[in-house]
Amino acid sequence: MTDLVRHLTLDSLTLTPLTPTIGAEVGGLDLSQPLTSGQVAAVRRALLDWKVLFFRDQAIDTDQHLAFAGAFGALEVHPFAPHKPGYPEVLAITHNRENKGRENTWHSDVTWRLEPSLGSVLRAIELPPVGGDTLFADMYAAYDGLTDEVKARVEGAVAVHDFAHFRTRMRNRGMTEDQIEAFNRQYPKVEHPVIRTHPETGRRCIYVNRAFTQHIVGWDEDDSARMLAHLYAQASIPEYQCRFRWEPGSIAFWDNRASQHYAASDYWPAVRRMERVTIVGDRPY
Repeated sequence: MTDLVRHLTLDSLTLTPLTPTIGAEVGGLDLSQPLTSGQVAAVRRALLDWKVLFFRDQAIDTDQHLAFAGAFGALEVHPFAPHKPGYPEVLAITHNRENKGRENTWHSDVTWRLEPSLGSVLRAIELPPVGGDTLFADMYAAYDGLTDEVKARVEGAVAVHDFAHFRTRMRNRGMTEDQIEAFNRQYPKVEHPVIRTHPETGRRCIYVNRAFTQHIVGWDEDDSARMLAHLYAQASIPEYQCRFRWEPGSIAFWDNRASQHYAASDYWPAVRRMERVTIVGDRPY
């Protein structure tokens, strides 16, 4: 950690870790200003080491939000979720009395894509008086904590991922089966390794999640369900987690390839309004 802080200080950045392995608050960076190449490199290195970075007291607008995320790659458009008017790359996430929070499941984002996202940058717009924290889990640590027997059983295994719960919401909103089938053709079910290798660090991590993983290919249904339940449960172990309490001006940037997250839905009927910009990733291996 000392070497990392010394490296980031070269670009006037500081890191304050939340836990020994995941989560760090970054200081010394004004996200309303364009990043230098050195700052981009420093933030990327910190992201790879800490899996999720937090920034406080950032008074930025939508264009600056997009510019910061865009410094780390092309931006994706979510095909199912609502976006901010005029900004297709900005996911608008609003919960209130009529729309209770439902992201309270451990997950990695958009693993139903052939090339799931590299990461996301989430910005607080309106917050409840208390509650609405986001938890993050280190899926490297989760993999490292598996027994040798479990590691051997899932070595080389692949699992099917699908946008099943979005399909349910489409039906609830009155979409026709023909309209839904068009999305099925555009985003067919995909297979990803149960244990993926991070393309930048080379480390291995658990890459199945409750939100989108359906079953392990070629396994007996009961065996698949039991193994997935065991793997899902690893994200719930507190020693692998950090927890972020949002404040006005707070921003989180997480590596979707190495972490999972869980938005606590403990603030109903208060309002929690967030905006997310997501960076295009690569095909897991």
